[in-house]
Amino acid sequence: MGHFLPSELLDHICKPYQRAGKFAWHFARGKLDRDPVFAHILQARYISHHARVLDIGCGQGLLAALLCGVDNYACAYPEHKAEFKAVSITGIELMHNDVMRAQQALQDFGPRIRIVQGDMRQTDFGVADVVVILDVLHYVPYNEQNDILKRVYACLSSGGSLLLRVGDAAAGLPFLFSTWVDAVVFALRGHTSVRVYCRSLAEWKDQLENIGFKVTDIPMHQGTPFANILLHCRRP
Repeated sequence: MGHFLPSELLDHICKPYQRAGKFAWHFARGKLDRDPVFAHILQARYISHHARVLDIGCGQGLLAALLCGVDNYACAYPEHKAEFKAVSITGIELMHNDVMRAQQALQDFGPRIRIVQGDMRQTDFGVADVVVILDVLHYVPYNEQNDILKRVYACLSSGGSLLLRVGDAAAGLPFLFSTWVDAVVFALRGHTSVRVYCRSLAEWKDQLENIGFKVTDIPMHQGTPFANILLHCRRP
């Protein structure tokens, strides 16, 4: 697997997780170092100045840590510093342990980061300019996925966007490997059920376009054996 963030930036972003325990620190380092989606979100400039970001299924708050870490780091990605300084981030996470890790690690960033425990099927989304859902929507049944996506569309400001990463169920062996790794990580985070409700890329795009999104699909498995696709979904 590749390395997607500069090592000094990775050290800086992950340092706050030391106060949340060894598991939180090691998980943050492994995920941010090996997962291409985080560096891509920075480089593609999906998040603009003063954006209100909603991270659904935020885990231990890695996206928030990334954005605020870049904001406070002088050497890497300096073109983003002015943007992220004004960004506010709300994270919704079901698992109590992940919420506690996120709150402990990110407490120094103050009110610009808010991590709440809640079920994405029921929690109010408020209003957002960018919604991020990475690798979690397939854990709920199809009708509930559709309802969540409709609620996301409704919560977005005009011109806002959803960044949705999914696995392509039509991708064969890479998809099967993805689901196996996903189940292992899911269990390590304390979940008791690993039933999943997956779709092909074509099915995901059809559902999103039927809701009203303009969808662009971007392969998001560089340097990995997975079948991950990032869907950049824009609300007109």
